[in-house]
Amino acid sequence: MVITNDKTLLEVTGLTTSFFTGEGTVHAVNDVAFTVGRGEIFGLVGESGSGKTVTAHSIMRLVHQPGRITGGRIVFEGRDLLGLNEKQMEEVRGSRIGMVFQEPMTALNPVLRIGEQISETLEIHRASGGNGIRQRVMELLNKVGFDDPEKRLIQYPHQLSGGQRQRVLMAMAIACGPSLVIADEPTTALDVATQSQILGLLEGLVDTLDMSMIFITHDLNIVRSLGHSIGLMYAGRMLELSRVENFFKQPLHPYGRGLLGSIGGFSGSARRLTAIPGSVPRLSELPTGCTFHPRCPYIMDMCRVKEPVMKEVEKDQWVRCYLYQN
Repeated sequence: MVITNDKTLLEVTGLTTSFFTGEGTVHAVNDVAFTVGRGEIFGLVGESGSGKTVTAHSIMRLVHQPGRITGGRIVFEGRDLLGLNEKQMEEVRGSRIGMVFQEPMTALNPVLRIGEQISETLEIHRASGGNGIRQRVMELLNKVGFDDPEKRLIQYPHQLSGGQRQRVLMAMAIACGPSLVIADEPTTALDVATQSQILGLLEGLVDTLDMSMIFITHDLNIVRSLGHSIGLMYAGRMLELSRVENFFKQPLHPYGRGLLGSIGGFSGSARRLTAIPGSVPRLSELPTGCTFHPRCPYIMDMCRVKEPVMKEVEKDQWVRCYLYQN
């Protein structure tokens, strides 16, 4: 399933990532498919436990034991990343795909100065050194909004605010000019004003550096303002794929409708806020049939028996729901 784009950068098909635990095999990502076009921001949305971060780690080939990618293809710039050996994949990480992690204090080394950490990224993927790297580090810090890069070079992570640390991660992610950056909930721990600054900066970087982005979030309002396309995940499955403008005008899946109802309705209309009953099931205790059926107001008998498949209902609008499978 693809959203039409003449300049596809990333195409994920049938991606399945499984964890082999004492409770049995858990599919944290189950038959997930989507595309990201060049210059596009793709919003990957879902509640905690939906599989968003595992999807990102799968693309980066950073899934560790007891997890393993057990199926699918991840075609990036014409190459299937699942067919690369570890050395080839190391060349892709950082150089062609950058990542901004959710918690910068965990992602940054607390005992290394900021300049050293960004320099390391450049030294791994580029042959140049010395003054050339120092100058490049200052340019990167300037690009992500620091007006005093020389001061920041010698500081440690604990001397920066949360927003400033996130900017450092962004500098590291774009250091080698990647064509894709994955941002995993980069604004979650920030105050509203800082969130707005970071989002504006990310959008500007996509435009000025001619790169694409996967933006992972649980906040639909961010995707409404930032994204071009949206993928809605639930319990490891993709439930809906759509252009952002189409999704916010008329979401197809009951889960998407429920999420929009909980933040104020569709198309900016004034509606009574509603909550989706229940919670995301544990991946080790998924219901039979459609995983959303215990929370769905439109449940039918078949929903309890068999998982529906993804179907293109309108152009560039895919949904996994029996309401549309006549």
